[in-house]
Formats: sequence, structure tokens, C-alpha cells
Amino acid sequence: MTPPWTDVDYERLKDAIELSRRCPRADGAYAVGALIFDQAGNEITTGYSRESDLHVHAEEAALLKVVGESSLKEATLYSTLEPCSQRKSRPRSCTELILQSGIPRVVIAWREPQLFVADCQGVEMLTAAGVTVVEIPELATAARRVNEHLPGIGL
Repeated sequence: MTPPWTDVDYERLKDAIELSRRCPRADGAYAVGALIFDQAGNEITTGYSRESDLHVHAEEAALLKVVGESSLKEATLYSTLEPCSQRKSRPRSCTELILQSGIPRVVIAWREPQLFVADCQGVEMLTAAGVTVVEIPELATAARRVNEHLPGIGL
């Protein structure tokens, strides 16, 4: 059976994992990297957790750099972790920001474990809104490894 991702998706998600290594470590937060590419394969932007302040998430950091970008309507967002569906530090979750942006496709490495949020619904909310979500489980261990500083992250 052919996986629902391409070799390009796999390589870009690996690049997002490398980007996540830039995140300042925090005991109560994941280290996440995010990349956004347009339909032609051009990088639009990148972001990583705590890039601009202690509370910014990777997807949020990337999206803040492209407000009003019309090419997002055909873009793909690559994130090392499922986009958050709820948060205390900001009024809108990353899932809400993605939906507002109009990005139609999201590729992730792993689902958010129940470490900080009991039941993350990012994938379900995106899918229900018509966004195509692709998970590449073969890269989950590499994404988790960047988060070894957190208790309960099993490898």
C-alpha cells in the first residue's frame, strides 16, 4: 500500500524536526518546528516554539510572518507535533490559526500526548473543517527525541 505522503513530505518534515532543535528548552512545553511551503514547492516561512517569546508555538510563529499571504490557500504546513486545539497562553489555538489562514494541508510527525492537554483534538478539528491531515509515524521517534527533556515522553 502506498503511504499518503510523498518523499518530499518526508524530507520537509525531517527539516522541521531539525528546526525544532533550535527551540529554547522549557520544562512545561514541547519543542516543535514548523515549515510552510506553497504549491510550487517554495518555502514561504518557518517557525519554532519560543522563537519570538516564551509562549509562541511553532505554527503560530510561522503564520505570524505571513499574515495576508494569498499563497497559503494552496500551501502545506509541516509540523513536528499535532497543532494544539486549546491553550492557556493565547486566545486562539494553533488549529484555529491554521483554519483562519486557509491552509488546506497539514503534515505532522506525531499526535500530542496527554502530557499537558488531556485530549488534543487538532487533527479532528482540522479534518472536520476539510483540511487534509497526513501523519508520518516513521518520524515520530525523531520528533519525540527532541522532547526528551519532558517527563513521560517515551522513545
